[in-house]
Amino acid sequence: MTDDFEARTLPLAGGKFATLVRVPAEQARGAILYVHGFADYFFQRHVAEHFTAQGFDFYAVDLRYYGRSLRDGDTPNFVLDITEYFEELDAAVELMREDGHERLTVMAHSTGGLITPLWLDARKDYPVDGLILNSPWFELAEPWVMRTIGTAVIKGVGRIAPKLVIRNGLGGVYGQSIHKNHHGEWEFDLKMKPINAFPVLAGWLRAIRIGHARLQAGLDIQAPVLVLHSSRSWLHAKAWAQDAMTADTVLDVADMIKFAPRLGKRVTVVEIPDGLHDLFLSAEPARTKTLTEIDDWLTRQRS
Repeated sequence: MTDDFEARTLPLAGGKFATLVRVPAEQARGAILYVHGFADYFFQRHVAEHFTAQGFDFYAVDLRYYGRSLRDGDTPNFVLDITEYFEELDAAVELMREDGHERLTVMAHSTGGLITPLWLDARKDYPVDGLILNSPWFELAEPWVMRTIGTAVIKGVGRIAPKLVIRNGLGGVYGQSIHKNHHGEWEFDLKMKPINAFPVLAGWLRAIRIGHARLQAGLDIQAPVLVLHSSRSWLHAKAWAQDAMTADTVLDVADMIKFAPRLGKRVTVVEIPDGLHDLFLSAEPARTKTLTEIDDWLTRQRS
């Protein structure tokens, strides 16, 4: 499966690279930078088209070892520190500036919703109009013992055996809920985004848990933040069922609500009834509700 998005390579240190996709508006009044989640890449054409129609040049980065940036022999999604991703986000901003954009709005989903708050907390000098988080990953959606004792074990194992497989994937419930060959509406490249996701490796999960701890301790993001989440979660299902079509089947929305206020001083939290984990891939009317809430919020920030 191919697409016709304009894509530019972002050279990174050590011969690594990421990819920046661009969908231009006819007359741009601003720019949006989108960051995807785990076992993901940017394919949501309808999102880009919606925001270009609103007058935003739309950019999306496929992080190192994800999507268009993944090559044969690479370990998908693998980093040892969340801050490694800051390099490609900085590079994306530089290219956006070369395109004439002095300010931008950052939009991120799931794992991107963990990476981008940490990045913006470290880049307080960046001229950012806002941060929009779509079902951000602020905490493990696991029982207390896994979030505490299990995390301590992961931090040790991840240091000495970083590529040890902790889990073979995330299960197929969410993927089946969104892909058109199963129960969803969407087509995407299954090599870039497998139905069961990619294996979860110890070193990567260690990096995620360190990032969770940093965020939960409290950040000081200067820009206004919008956090959107589904009205409910339906977690740990062994097989797909109709409930999966009206809930977040990946993360616990209670964690999003709990930790959102720790991002900064200007945080707005909005619930999307019957939303999926990626709210942009939800069935109607949740999908339009998500886009409308973002449009209204962006308008308020500019008024």
